[in-house]
Order: sequence, then structure tokens, then C-alpha cells
Amino acid sequence: MDYDPLYVQFIYYFNEQRDYFECHEVLEELWLEEGRNPIYQGLLQVAVGLYHFRNENISGAIKLFQGAVEKLKGTGHIVLGIHMDLIVSEVEAYVGKLQNYDASPLAFYDLTIKIADNELEQLVQQCVKHPPSQQ
Repeated sequence: MDYDPLYVQFIYYFNEQRDYFECHEVLEELWLEEGRNPIYQGLLQVAVGLYHFRNENISGAIKLFQGAVEKLKGTGHIVLGIHMDLIVSEVEAYVGKLQNYDASPLAFYDLTIKIADNELEQLVQQCVKHPPSQQ
């Protein structure tokens, strides 16, 4: 499969750098170029939800995570070279924990998008060796 460089960069920033703001920047550009694909939008919402929670905006995180689940749930087991069903279930679990945040505060934790395709994994590792800002 041919992966758009912006998508590869999204995975790199998400999994390797944990830079959810930059995730948003690169995937939003692709989302707009690709005609606003709801799968890209859902992945964007996961990243921005993490960004909001890291910045202690609990209600914003919940809203974005819920939107992500709506767009990504049922899209398939492996989509765009990643284990989509796994990230959906992890986001659903995050929402459940955040909905009980007042009674049981939760420390921020990162999510990792599990890559299913070796080609995508190799492209992400190329970003590790040669970060996008240096290319």
C-alpha cells in the first residue's frame, strides 16, 4: 500500500514523539487534501483528545474521544495499516475512566497505535532515523 508521507508523519509523531499537537497539524493537512475522510478525522480526534487531557481539559478530551469512537468503530480490524479495533477499544476505555474523573482522578497516559503493516512500520522507522523537520 502507498502511504501518504503526512500519514506516516502522523504515526511517527503519535507513537514516537508523543507530540499530539504536531499529529494534528500533519493529519489535518492530509484530511483536507483527501476530502475530509472520516477515518482521518477520527484519528485526528484521538490525538487532540490526548492533547486536551494532557492539558487538563477533561471535558474536551471526552468529547473528542467520543467523536473518534463514532467515526472509527466498525471500520475494520486493520485499516490504513494499523490495528483500528485496538485503538478504538483503548479510546473507549479512556472515555470510561475520564467520565469518572471527579470521583477517581486519572494520571495522563499515552496511547500507542499498533502498526499492522511492515511497510508502514519501516516508513515510521525512517522518520525516527531522519525526523521530518530534518528532511
